[in-house]
Amino acid sequence: MAAKAEFVPDKITLLPDNIANQIAAGEVIQRPASAVKELLENAVDSGATEIRLIITDAGKSLIQVIDNGSGMSETDARMSFERHATSKIKSIEDLFHIRTMGFRGEALASIAAVAQVELKTKRAEDETGVYIEVENSVVKKQEPVAAPAGTSIAMKNLFFNVPARRNFLKSNAAEMRHIVDEFTRVAMSFPEILFTLTANNQQLFHLEAGSLKQRIIQLLGNNYNAKLVSVKEDTDYMNIYGFVGKPETAKKTRGDQYFFVNNRFIKSAYLNHAVMNAYQEMIPSDSFPMYVLFIDLDPTVIDVNVHPTKQEIKFEDEKIIYAFVQAAVKHALAQFSVTPTLDFDLDASIQQLSSIQQPFTEEKKSAAVSGSIFKGFTQKNQAHFIEKSERTDPIASGLKHWKDFYEGDRKSEFKSLPVEQSGQIPESPEPSLSNFRNHTSDLNELTQLLNTYITVPSANGFLLIHQQAAHERVLYEQLKAASKDKPVATQRSMFPSTLELTAADAAVMEEITGELQYLGYTIEPFGKNTYVIQGTPADVEAGNEKHIIDILLEQYKHFSPEVKFSKREKLIRSLARQQSIKTGTRLTEREMRQLVNDLFACEQSNVTPDGNPTYLEFKQEQLEKMFGK
Repeated sequence: MAAKAEFVPDKITLLPDNIANQIAAGEVIQRPASAVKELLENAVDSGATEIRLIITDAGKSLIQVIDNGSGMSETDARMSFERHATSKIKSIEDLFHIRTMGFRGEALASIAAVAQVELKTKRAEDETGVYIEVENSVVKKQEPVAAPAGTSIAMKNLFFNVPARRNFLKSNAAEMRHIVDEFTRVAMSFPEILFTLTANNQQLFHLEAGSLKQRIIQLLGNNYNAKLVSVKEDTDYMNIYGFVGKPETAKKTRGDQYFFVNNRFIKSAYLNHAVMNAYQEMIPSDSFPMYVLFIDLDPTVIDVNVHPTKQEIKFEDEKIIYAFVQAAVKHALAQFSVTPTLDFDLDASIQQLSSIQQPFTEEKKSAAVSGSIFKGFTQKNQAHFIEKSERTDPIASGLKHWKDFYEGDRKSEFKSLPVEQSGQIPESPEPSLSNFRNHTSDLNELTQLLNTYITVPSANGFLLIHQQAAHERVLYEQLKAASKDKPVATQRSMFPSTLELTAADAAVMEEITGELQYLGYTIEPFGKNTYVIQGTPADVEAGNEKHIIDILLEQYKHFSPEVKFSKREKLIRSLARQQSIKTGTRLTEREMRQLVNDLFACEQSNVTPDGNPTYLEFKQEQLEKMFGK
C-alpha cells in the first residue's frame, strides 16, 4: 500500500492591505516634509487660489493643509484613500501627457497607512460636506459636516504605528528645515496662489499672490531685489523663463538654485552644468549662481515617472535642452550688460588690425555664408546639428588637423611619463614636522606664487603648497582639538550684530545654536527670524561676525546628504573653510613660515578635511624628464 503523501502548505500569500500600504508609504512618505509636498501638490491640483499649511512639532504631531479648491463628493472623498486612486489617468496615453502635480494615486493611501488622518471636504454645489477619519488604512468614521468649499486634510502623529521609522526622524529643527524647503519649492512654482505657513502657532510665511519676481524675493530674501536678471526665450520646441542672479550674488555654496519643468521642481546636475557654463569667466570657479528657471515643453518628450518623489525626470533629448538653457541664460546676462564687453577705444592698435581695416568683400561674404557653422545658426532648429563629419565639413577637418599637429607629439611625449611627474600628493606615510625638516633645505626660502601658492625648497626638489587648502587643514585640526574636552572660550561683543534671516535659514539657526555656543559663538533669538550675535571666539575680527555666520549657514545647509556628519563636525568643517586664507591673499614671509610650520604639525597634513590635496611634491629628476633632459 502506497504511503500517504505529506501535506506541505503553500508559502506565498498576499500581504494584507494595511501592511502593503505601509511598505508603499516607505517609498513616498519618508519624513514629514514628504507628506507636506504631497498634500500641497494635491491642493494645487484642486484649483485652489489660497493654500494654508499648518505644522505642529515639525510635522510629527500635525500637518494640516487647508485649500479653497474644488472639493470632493462623498464617494470621491472615500475613494481618495484607496491605493492608486486618481482622477488624472484614465488610459495609458494619459500617463504621457501629465501636466498635474500628483497623478499616481499613492499619496493619501500612503499617508493613511502611517498616520491618523482627518478629512473635511465640500464642493461648492453641495449643501453639506463630508468628514472622514482614517487610521492604519481603516476608515473609522464618516459623516456629513458643515464646511466651507474646498478641502482640509489633517495628518496627525506621523509613524505612530511604525515606531522604528519614527525613531529615524531628525531633530525638530532639522525636520522643519526640510518642510520649509518643500513649501518653498511648491510656493515658488505657483506665484498666482496665496500660500501661508504657520508652525507652532507662529506664522513663518504669508505669500500674497503676485508675480514670480515678488515670490522669489518673498522666499529668498530682499537682498535679491535689485539683483535679478530676467530670462525669457520662446521656441517651437520649448519655452524657458525665470530669473538668474547677477554675478555678484554668486555664493560659495550651492544655495538658491531651482529648476522647474512644467511647474514641477526637479533636480538635474546636467542642466545645472548648463547654467554654470553660461556664467563662465563671470564668477569664480568655486562659486555658484542663483537661478529660478522654468522650462515648459510637451509632456510627451519627458518622463516624470522615474523617481518616487518625481524630482528626477528623463528628457527625450537632453542635449537640446542643455543648449537652450545655456543660450537663454547667456543671452539674458548679455542683454542686461552683465557680461563683459570689448571697448575698442581702449586700445587704438585694435583699429589697425587687417580684419577691421580691410573691406568684407562679396567673395569673402559668400565663402562665410556657405560654411556649415553659419548654416547651423541661421537655419531653423539646426543649431544642434553643427558637428559634421570631416568629409562634409572642411572647418571641422581643419580643426582636427590643427589639433593633431598641436597634440600629436605632445601626447606621445607625455604618455611615457609617470603620473606623479605632473605633481601629486605624496603616497608616502604622513610626514611629521621633524622628518619634513629633514628633506627641506631652508624654511626661510619661501616664495608666494600668484598670491595663492607657497613654494618650499626640499633636498631634491620643492613642495607646492596651496595656502587656502593648507590653512583649512590647520584650522580644522585646531577647532577639533579646542572643542574636544571643553567649549571654546567666548568673547562678548561690545556692539552685538543683528542677523535678519529668511524663514529657511532661521530653521537652520535654531538647529545649530547649541553647537555654535560650544564653538565659541553666542547667538540668541530676537523676535521672528531675527538673531543677535552676543559673542564670538577671541580670534574673530570685530565687524566680521555677521559675514562669518551668513556664509557658515550657507555651507552648513548644503552639506552632501550622502555623508553623515554630526552637527558639530559639519560646523567645524564649515568654519575651517570659511575662515581660511583665501586665494589671492598676499602673505608676508613670517605668515608663510607660520602656515608651513602649522601645516606639518597637523596629524594629517597632506589633505583638506574634504580630501583635496594641501600640497604637491615635485622632484628634480621628474622635472628634468618633463623638460626632456
